[in-house]
Amino acid sequence: MICPNCKADIDLDEEELDEGDPVTCDECGAELSVASTNPVELEVATEDDEDEDEDEEDFDEDGEDEDEFEEEEEKDDEWS
Repeated sequence: MICPNCKADIDLDEEELDEGDPVTCDECGAELSVASTNPVELEVATEDDEDEDEDEEDFDEDGEDEDEFEEEEEKDDEWS
């Protein structure tokens, strides 16, 4: 495989890859992901993928933003 960022050769077992698998280029350190498996293609991982993971951590089990809830509590305390 060829790194889409620096064009270096990346040694991967193509039979073991699934779409969306993370891959790191040893030459340039680029965070990549498997775009397709037939044929195998790599793409530079977008920051959106990382942002989605971070966003999920900010929500509690009910899907409410925990930080927002804390801010509302503070406002309620100010009015008391």
